[in-house]
Amino acid sequence: MKLAILSCSPRCYSTRRLREAAEHRGFKVKVLDTLKFAIDLKQAEPDLFFRQKSISDYDAVLPRIGASITYFGTAVVRQFEQMDIFCANSSGGITNSRDKLRSLQILSRHQIGIPQTTFVRDKKDVLPAIERVGGAPVVIKLLEGTQGIGVLLAESVKSAEAIIELLQNQKQNVLIQKFVAESKGRDIRAFVVGDRVVAAMRRVAQGQEFRSNVHRGGLTEPVILDETYCKTAVRAAQIMGLRVAGVDMLEGKEGPQIMEINSSPGLEGIEKCTQLDIAGAVIDYIAAQVDFPEIDLRQRLTVSRGYGVTEIYIPEGSEYVGQTISASGLRDKDINVLTLYRGTTVIPNPRSDRVLEANDRLLCFGKLDFMRDLIPAKTRRKRRPKVQDLPELPVAEEVLSDAGHEASEAARAEKG
Repeated sequence: MKLAILSCSPRCYSTRRLREAAEHRGFKVKVLDTLKFAIDLKQAEPDLFFRQKSISDYDAVLPRIGASITYFGTAVVRQFEQMDIFCANSSGGITNSRDKLRSLQILSRHQIGIPQTTFVRDKKDVLPAIERVGGAPVVIKLLEGTQGIGVLLAESVKSAEAIIELLQNQKQNVLIQKFVAESKGRDIRAFVVGDRVVAAMRRVAQGQEFRSNVHRGGLTEPVILDETYCKTAVRAAQIMGLRVAGVDMLEGKEGPQIMEINSSPGLEGIEKCTQLDIAGAVIDYIAAQVDFPEIDLRQRLTVSRGYGVTEIYIPEGSEYVGQTISASGLRDKDINVLTLYRGTTVIPNPRSDRVLEANDRLLCFGKLDFMRDLIPAKTRRKRRPKVQDLPELPVAEEVLSDAGHEASEAARAEKG
């Protein structure tokens, strides 16, 4: 296997360890400065030049794209993808994870724990936003901060207002996030490779510092994660479109809360903490995947007229509940079930005798006309009542029972 590691820092610990691990396994490896590429675009021949020379053939690419070069770096990775070269992390996955707001927006539609977060621009929206996430203290984050930079804790509403106003005046976009008090300055870094967590450590903040990042002086300890935390970390990485990722989670009362997903996680802290060969695990995974290049379904399916991929939801009371996949008649309708999602469990290529349950979600490929009838109609979210729509409350602001409410309405009518 011939591997290219995209990195602007060939001497940093992570890049050196990845190179050593590849060479130790007998692979050819080169570290290529991401900023030295030129992208050539012409019909049917996507090409790349490195230091003015056409790039030679590589079997795989391992991107280590820094935050400061996200746009150009992801363009280079995207070009490798167009050349059908396996990339350990996709350009889309890197882009998704690099923006904190974007990543949380993507995760928010899935059954994955995230701290309640809000994003506002208008000054009038700041106070209501703070209240919606549970009030002070709140965490204020810059959208593209790294290593704990741009993460602030506001102990009071007034200090939160002042910090947000200052940052917005500096043309900075900020998130307001619920402070998960039970985490007590601790978080979990899970290192995901493919479909498993290969290592995990707990980071603990020191002194008055609430940020647990190693770069902020946090101490680390190895930890063995339970199944819930492992599944959450792997699913979060997969949803983001990443095969190699550092997933940061808070230990909340209701389970893991995804804080951030890093597409270029550092190796030094977690390798020294766990004493595991994580670089080797990354290289072994890439070597195993080289023969399975990623297929862009959006490009391929355009030639399959009338066919496509969609997700079918099995609600309570559905005729499919309690039936096996073979007995459901889906295959008779030219519909193939690719993956079954059940809670946090992912079942790829489910057997024909698999019994369907309520709330299952099926990723299917088949005739769009047939699948369209199986997709439940979208239900509109109920409109939140405006202040003027709410019934008048007594001064004590107690919620009246139905009988008490009716009595108060009658009394007001009599006075009227």
